[in-house]
Amino acid sequence: MTSFNLGLAQIKTRLGDVRANLDKHLAYIDEAARQGVDVLVFPELSLTGYVLQDLVPTVAHRPTAEDPVFAELLAASKARDMDLVVGFVDEDARSRFFIAAAYVSRGEVVHVHHKVYLPTYTMFHDGRFFAWGDSVRAFDTRFGRFGVLICEDFWHVSAPYLLWLDGADVMLFSNASPGRGLSDEPRPDTARWVEHVLQAYASLFTTFVAHTNKAGYEDGFNFWGGSAVFDPDGLMLAQAPYFDEALTVSRLDLNQLHRTRYSLPLLRDERHALVAREIARITAGAAGARDKGQ
Repeated sequence: MTSFNLGLAQIKTRLGDVRANLDKHLAYIDEAARQGVDVLVFPELSLTGYVLQDLVPTVAHRPTAEDPVFAELLAASKARDMDLVVGFVDEDARSRFFIAAAYVSRGEVVHVHHKVYLPTYTMFHDGRFFAWGDSVRAFDTRFGRFGVLICEDFWHVSAPYLLWLDGADVMLFSNASPGRGLSDEPRPDTARWVEHVLQAYASLFTTFVAHTNKAGYEDGFNFWGGSAVFDPDGLMLAQAPYFDEALTVSRLDLNQLHRTRYSLPLLRDERHALVAREIARITAGAAGARDKGQ
């Protein structure tokens, strides 16, 4: 398939109310189907709300057909012939809780990503309540090879770099970013920082980058929305409004990967074996320094 319609579901969530949030997901899936969306991406923790803290164990669900919440999402995906990225709290067999995103296609869970980097600075407390993920991997879909990251993951260049090397031609970033700082523009400073990072990744990795952010107020935080899609040339294809709910649709032409990478062969010339060797050297040096008490 050489092109598909990508939808960004920039929603407001009810903190801890999985049923209400699920109903909103189903409504957005219906509307996205009417607009011809093939892949619909929801924000970080879209089924639960973000500022969960002690609510974490009460809102966890498993991405299986036996789970009552995922059963409805899987059925909607199959009925609408639509792929979905949904944010949720995943609990493993030993009751460790993860900030997670599931990629669902035609009624099946194709991939689950656990947030790798858990911020514990300023207003963020992810590391206090969640376990960290330990893998960053691309995966195959019927629309090509994708990668999923969550919020803080894409502030560390290592995560999108690994997806790039693992074959991701479309990177889907889910976020719950509250606005911080206000410049003279009608957007918070946080939005400017994020948009610069997204454009840089699209340009440096000659890859499609899509970012879906949460909107609305939650526990005193104002989430700024502004979801956006960038093409492999670093050009913005579409953007949702700041602060409000929206469904934003953009058509991704995968033939552009061929055109951009022919004229800018960064992927062809990347020396990942050199990177791996130098990281091993740096890691060994740091371990040696610790052993010597330096």
